[in-house]
Amino acid sequence: MAQTTLAPTGGGGQASPHGLLGRTLWYRSIDRYPDTGARIFYLGIVVVATIILYYQLYVAGAVAPQILAHYDMTFRFYVYITVVGNAVGAFTSLLAGLGDRWGRANMTVYGLLITGLLVLFGIPNAPNEWAFAVIVVAVGFVEGIILVATPALVRDFSPQLGRASAMGFWTLGPVVGSLVVAEVASHTLGHLHAWQDQFVICGIVGLVVFAFAMFGLRELTPGLRDQLMVSMRDRALIEARAKGIDIESTLKRPWRQMLHLDIVLSAFAIAVFLIIYYTMVGFNVIYFGAIFGWSASQANALGNWIWAFDAGGLIVIGILSDRLRVRKPFMIVGGLGAAAMTIYYLLQATHPHTGYYTFVWIVSLLAVFLAVAYAPWMASYTETVERRNPALTATGLAVWGWIIRAVVAISILILPFVVNSMTPIVDNGAKLTALEKHYAVDIATAGAVDPATLHTLTVNPSNTTAGLKAATEVSAKFNISVPAAITRLEALGAASKQSDFKFLQSEGPKVEQALKVSPGQWQNWFWVCVAGELIFVPMVLLMAGRWSPKKAKEDAETHERMVNEELAKLAAASSES
Repeated sequence: MAQTTLAPTGGGGQASPHGLLGRTLWYRSIDRYPDTGARIFYLGIVVVATIILYYQLYVAGAVAPQILAHYDMTFRFYVYITVVGNAVGAFTSLLAGLGDRWGRANMTVYGLLITGLLVLFGIPNAPNEWAFAVIVVAVGFVEGIILVATPALVRDFSPQLGRASAMGFWTLGPVVGSLVVAEVASHTLGHLHAWQDQFVICGIVGLVVFAFAMFGLRELTPGLRDQLMVSMRDRALIEARAKGIDIESTLKRPWRQMLHLDIVLSAFAIAVFLIIYYTMVGFNVIYFGAIFGWSASQANALGNWIWAFDAGGLIVIGILSDRLRVRKPFMIVGGLGAAAMTIYYLLQATHPHTGYYTFVWIVSLLAVFLAVAYAPWMASYTETVERRNPALTATGLAVWGWIIRAVVAISILILPFVVNSMTPIVDNGAKLTALEKHYAVDIATAGAVDPATLHTLTVNPSNTTAGLKAATEVSAKFNISVPAAITRLEALGAASKQSDFKFLQSEGPKVEQALKVSPGQWQNWFWVCVAGELIFVPMVLLMAGRWSPKKAKEDAETHERMVNEELAKLAAASSES
């Protein structure tokens, strides 16, 4: 009988037998489950890589108004870039399901290289809006793959009893990515005025992290990662089993094994739950600028509060969920709490004088409830996939990646139709504001004249009766002499012939009307977000995991006894051989 080694393994595991260059550039597998220090090191690289990738994905939101102005881009065109980027990312998420056969580490490492180059050199030098769109979509292409590869790596290196904590740290990727965007933008936009500088900073950081990941990131061999690991106690048993696993048989018909209601509906539930999150990431700067008149720096500073509280909540809740060994109660509380805070948030949409710090505490609590639901959900989803087949974790995560990107793309596509007032506001608002300042005297003069008289003069400027009446009205309004009033009317007449002034007269009323209806339309959109949060709650029932901490503890104790029995049998068989 062949001898089976059950002795503890050391360090990060035995690396592949390829040379240093091969292990650096491509071969990253280790055939022993790593000790705690090495495991945390690998998980740390994955978390940092995820943060940077989401930083690169979200940085455009921080300078969206400047991008629109630079390319003379319409709001709808900008929205459609986001839609296409998410749609492309949805389908590349499916490609990432190949990580079950090909591994996950190289997808992450070289994804960092590609996005770093695109963000550093491509986007800042895009000559027109179409080139900008193509490069942004290319970033979305890569991000769709990384969305699957990185949580698969986290699952591989974290047993179930520590899964929520690990997934809480992984979820720091999108959240801290958002926080980094807001933090950098709020502190640099006042000094680095060119919007391209935000992408240059982001690209440089991305390439530094790529270099770090290229030398440091490793992954488990298929024989190790394809098994269910409940606790670190399972380590020796898993390594022994890995020697006899038929990898090919576990990977047959992967999509048929994963396309079940518990997996598909759970993925759909989290996708609609996070519509509010993606709305804040993509449109907070535009929303608060248009509705509340905030600067980009102010809106990004509010983002600092949102993402800081979200990040802290993910870590704390992940630890609590692992300590209590349950996920579902946290998801229910998070779903209902997020819905309640979103309702309170949307009620402020029609009150343009709501204070800055009122929004701070509202969105901070909303962010905490999002975290309460999301970290345990990520852990429970991977456990739901493992319940079907632990060897197909990347495929299960690919289902989630496809669904979440598809839902985001569809929701963002719908948003401009629900909030159609944003198109004239974003497209013409800044230009009209500048023109209003330039023509302030002429606008004031026109406002002093009776509308019927002004219309008569517009049709027939030589009408002396209307002219005298208008001069008298202007003289009385501004307490100036009639000759001075006539001079102002002549200036108004000259201005009215200019294209900019005609633009101001034709588009100004449209923007003014849009500003009146926009708060109500945004309120309608936030109700859509609430519906998504409420849909999430009953879907929790489909997922793996106990409701009771007591029952979960009993399950863990039963599993540990089983592991001890199997280890004893293997040890006995080893000594007999």
